[in-house]
Amino acid sequence: MPRTAAGQGGKTGFDALRGQLKDAAAAFADGPDALEGLLLGLVDDVDRAVREPLEIFPVCHHSPASATAMARRLREKQPKVVYLELCEDMAPLLTELRNCRLPVALQAFASDAEGFPAAWAPLSVVAPITEASAEYQAIAYALETPGVELVLVDRSSDHVFQWQTRGEDARDGNDRGEDPGTPSPAAADEEAALHGDAVGVEIGDLRPRFAELEEHLLRHGRVRHWSEWWHQYVELPLGDSDHDTYRQVMLLIGSLFRRLAPDDVRRTRVDEDRERYMWTRMREHLAATGTDPADCLYVCGAFHAASRVAEFGVAGADGFEISPPSGTAWSYGLIPSSHTAIEAQFGLAAGSVSIAATQWAKNLRRTRVKPFRLAGQAQAGKSARTAVRAPAPAEPSATGAAAPDRLSGFLRRPPVLDDLDETELLGWSVEIVRAARRNGYLASTADAIAVFETSILLAGMRDRARPTPYDFQDAAVTCIEKDAVPGRRDVRRLVEIMMGGDRNGRVGYDALPPLARDVHDRLAPLGLDLQQRGVRRALLDMASHPELERSSDVLWMLRRLMPEGTARPIMGERRLGERSRQESWDLALGTHQRALIELGYEGVSIEQVLEQRLRRAAYDPRATAATVLGAVEDATLHLRGGRLAAELGTRALEVLTTERGIDGAPEVLRRIRRLLAYYRTSEPVLPPWIESFVKAGYAHYCTLLPTAFHDEDASSRQVAATLGFLFSMEGLALSLGCDRTQLELALAQSHPEEPSRVALLWAARTHLGQLSREELRERCDGLLGNPLVVPAYPRYLSGFLHALEPVPHLADFVVEAVSNAFARLPDRVLLPWLPTLITTLRAEGAELAPLLIREAGRIFPGRLDALDTFVPPWREQPVPVTTVRRTGTGARTGAALLAAHPAACDAVAALLGCDGGWETAGPAPAGAALLARHPEPAEALEALLARRG
Repeated sequence: MPRTAAGQGGKTGFDALRGQLKDAAAAFADGPDALEGLLLGLVDDVDRAVREPLEIFPVCHHSPASATAMARRLREKQPKVVYLELCEDMAPLLTELRNCRLPVALQAFASDAEGFPAAWAPLSVVAPITEASAEYQAIAYALETPGVELVLVDRSSDHVFQWQTRGEDARDGNDRGEDPGTPSPAAADEEAALHGDAVGVEIGDLRPRFAELEEHLLRHGRVRHWSEWWHQYVELPLGDSDHDTYRQVMLLIGSLFRRLAPDDVRRTRVDEDRERYMWTRMREHLAATGTDPADCLYVCGAFHAASRVAEFGVAGADGFEISPPSGTAWSYGLIPSSHTAIEAQFGLAAGSVSIAATQWAKNLRRTRVKPFRLAGQAQAGKSARTAVRAPAPAEPSATGAAAPDRLSGFLRRPPVLDDLDETELLGWSVEIVRAARRNGYLASTADAIAVFETSILLAGMRDRARPTPYDFQDAAVTCIEKDAVPGRRDVRRLVEIMMGGDRNGRVGYDALPPLARDVHDRLAPLGLDLQQRGVRRALLDMASHPELERSSDVLWMLRRLMPEGTARPIMGERRLGERSRQESWDLALGTHQRALIELGYEGVSIEQVLEQRLRRAAYDPRATAATVLGAVEDATLHLRGGRLAAELGTRALEVLTTERGIDGAPEVLRRIRRLLAYYRTSEPVLPPWIESFVKAGYAHYCTLLPTAFHDEDASSRQVAATLGFLFSMEGLALSLGCDRTQLELALAQSHPEEPSRVALLWAARTHLGQLSREELRERCDGLLGNPLVVPAYPRYLSGFLHALEPVPHLADFVVEAVSNAFARLPDRVLLPWLPTLITTLRAEGAELAPLLIREAGRIFPGRLDALDTFVPPWREQPVPVTTVRRTGTGARTGAALLAAHPAACDAVAALLGCDGGWETAGPAPAGAALLARHPEPAEALEALLARRG
């Protein structure tokens, strides 16, 4: 682009400054070339920006000096068009700021990353707005002044991710060197999570990208961090400066940090592409509207104001191509923010934004500048009337002409040492002692005096006549916080609260997305102010007020979708087939407003969002049968099941058949049992999907069972759950066409060696009738009688304990096995063995222990004196039963009885597979040859009829 006179060495207002800097470079540098080129380049950048016909207003983010200068300049210049460095796709959100209480953040959100790596999802871009920021003053002026147009010219949210890659040194388009996802120490506070892991977009964040430069400034400035340096050496001197001085100093700082930035090709390319993008958008707007550049104001960061790209200026080069957006669908909204969240998001020192808010109020009182505020905004009060009336005469603008040199005077002027304000410092000292006492510190009047004097001492050591809030904070920590923090807050945090505290923003009802408004409308019958921060207790009596059931449905869905603590049930529960008639809830919707707003980006109703999330979880490539069944249960519980439950159930069947292990067997068993119980009690017939699931699951787990018994990665609990599925679903599976032979073959092919699985196999064979109780008892007795096996006996018991899941009727046998061990083993064997038994049972069978304890309570006597005469059931000698074959009259009597009831006899004969017919000797059925050949059924039936008769 054409060079200005400054770049060509022509006569400008900065020639005197150039000469002084050239002489200084020759005097202090070994060779004049490098330093001279740097110093003169800084002046060239300032001169070039000042001469631009379209006035450039450099700012620093959250700087009270920038906000004060912006408010003053807007009233003087009254531009018709304000170009603002902010994502252009966020423009529709600006009018909604009237319905909010600052600080809030503009947000662009995308659940699905179309065209970006899937690991990036969800995508989120935020731009925080505070009252003490220059961009808010520009927004309020443009929206409240008739005939003024506000144009956002920065790259869109989509381009933020197009141009950046997370995890690299260039941190997603921020004008700073920290990772926006890396929290500052302030992130320990719960408010630091208000922005989540969103990418932060700032206006004019000024910070050296050259680490050695920042270290040099902090060391020679005798400050601890960058926020304190900026407050002391930039914020205070520029707080009441005139427009030209402010503008030239900010341009100089931006140029210095830009020229001393590390030679990072990627970061430089992103910065320059942003500048090309903004100037391209401004020239397009000027050409489309025909606006005079003299009637415009370009608000951008000082780092970008000192740009050297060819596209700089209204006469800059054209040709920069803006890439088309990706296929990502973006949603936009306002989310609540806070001072702590902004500090954590952008790596600022803790308390710096609160101190900036306090300094903003002081600047307004000192300079008598009237700020701009949006009408109707919360807590704006009478000062919200911001229409410009009878403005003060504007100062002559130096835009596009030879600018007066204000830098020389500013750089030569010694620091202004403000006189000590003893009243202010004394008030701080008294207030911090009072706050410390309320938080458990043993502070007294002597500590207040110590803090007062130490603040003055620290300021003097740092060449300050007036202590800053940072000096006072250090003094308070030194004098009050001794060895420990007695309460939740330390002294540093108390000072931050005293200096203004962490101010939390709030998004008004009218600015909420439709889903959030619908949630508030459906919870309105509760009669609570749910937009207020903190916990609110809600009591729901659905028996007396049936209309509250609708609110209860919303609360249970919020509990499912929102972060923990948003909706917490105190009384009442909701399970399949069960609904409480009275409920009590702790609600914190105001505290978690950001999460509710982001929920609104996913749909227009909470039911739609829940359905989408259930589908997403079910069709996830990593989904298991257990997780899909959980989605079916949630759909049935919250969305009344129906079509969605059937679809997800079919998906669960598909996932189950593809699994090659039994890792999810316990969860599958637990959920399918619950669903079966629900459908059997609430539906006339079982849904087709659940019948198919049981049938396919029976065959699937039969196939996996032999491998599971040998798999070292599978636990005994998982093997037991597999057997539990097969045994508990066997009746339904056989009725649907499955073959029990498949299960018998699977057990026959299983030959485990691990003790707990051997016990599981024995229990399974006992359940199928392949192993009798006596044989199982003999095997356990053999284990106790073998000294080589006794140390492993607890693991056998662990297997038997897990066997209570598939074979619960073995509870009495497990009690017997444990009792026999305690009765037979000597103390020298039992005592070392006992800890292993206890830890094994606790670690592997804690959920089944209550069943074992109940069975033991049923078997053993409840009184101590009965224990001496107690004989365990398994040691009682059974009474021998003598079977006497009836012949003669007895047989004839049984035959006569059955002959009197031929229908019953025919049924027994058909059951036994006999094809014989009745043989009668006379006109009456005197007997049956069939019954004579089979006397046992006749005797059993006779005894049954005798008991019933």
